Amino acid sequence: MKRVVGDNATLPCHHQFWAGDAPTLDIEWLLLKPSSKQRVVITYFAGRVYDPNEAEEGRLSLAGDYLKGDASLLISDLSLGDSGEYSCKVKNGGKYQWSTVNLIVQVKPSKPRCWMEGRLLEGSDVKMSCKSTDGSDPINYKWERLLDKGKYVGKLPPLALIDLKNSEIVTLRNLTKESAGVYKCTASNDVGEESCTVEVKMHYVRGMGVVAGAVVGVSFGVLLIILIIWLVFRKKEKKKYEEEETPNEIREDAEAPKAKLVKPNSLSSSRSGSSRSGTSSTQSMVHTTAPRGPRARLPDVAALKENGQPPSFPQQPPAYTQVVPKTPEPRTAPAKLSPPPKLSPGNLARMGATPVMIPAQTQAFQTV
Repeated sequence: MKRVVGDNATLPCHHQFWAGDAPTLDIEWLLLKPSSKQRVVITYFAGRVYDPNEAEEGRLSLAGDYLKGDASLLISDLSLGDSGEYSCKVKNGGKYQWSTVNLIVQVKPSKPRCWMEGRLLEGSDVKMSCKSTDGSDPINYKWERLLDKGKYVGKLPPLALIDLKNSEIVTLRNLTKESAGVYKCTASNDVGEESCTVEVKMHYVRGMGVVAGAVVGVSFGVLLIILIIWLVFRKKEKKKYEEEETPNEIREDAEAPKAKLVKPNSLSSSRSGSSRSGTSSTQSMVHTTAPRGPRARLPDVAALKENGQPPSFPQQPPAYTQVVPKTPEPRTAPAKLSPPPKLSPGNLARMGATPVMIPAQTQAFQTV
């Protein structure tokens, strides 16, 4: 007898001692397992029923009217530990009657899990697997193809390959459009079965390439538009910034104003005309500003005109002084030399002398 875990089982036992003396009737059920010794599971003697399993009292009982010939045993809520060989012994007045029942308690397969391995592309191979994690051996697996939304069951495609050693594995070779569909795997044993399904959907390489290309193209276009907009705004901001900052900008790389170098002789010559026109005013200024006492000797005017530079200048020039050209001495007889007479500014002016004002900071070249 095979039963499922959790179910109830009734082990039959019938006798013909019901017509005899009831007080002498003796009924005894024994269990024998390969891994243990035989033991008593329930007994009737002297008009009373005895259950030695105090921990599970009430789970085993006599199912029929044992006084009238039905001494069957009822086991409730079966477990794997209830499997074994049960013996029924009935005795009355020195007569015996025996019966034996082999009880096999099994677990039906748990709901299997279905999965696929491989690429669902046209021309590729896909391996489908199915496995139950619980259940009494042996568990058998069977793959079928569901048709018309599961209403009918059909055969596998012609190129489907079933693994003979592991029936839970099936390989679909060289996928085509006809290979697409829903496949069902059933796991079963002697006490029950469970199933799961897996769907095979085809993906075509051309279709995937077109979709991928479209996605890449759209993404690139969006990025390009964003970049163009950013560059336009950036250019506008830069132009606005330059317009605002240009009036106040001090450019370090701008060229300085070109300087005009003028030699002292040209400066003096350019000023000679104005000096001549204002001789009278200059003379008056010389008389009022010139200090009394000995006058400092200045470089020769002729030498200054010829060379364009004075022989030497002190590092710290003196204050403004009057420059008086040296008057050439008259040639006289060698008999007697007389000191040259002192010329007045008016005489010097009539002779063509030009008064020159020397600034305090004299340089070889002046920057105008």
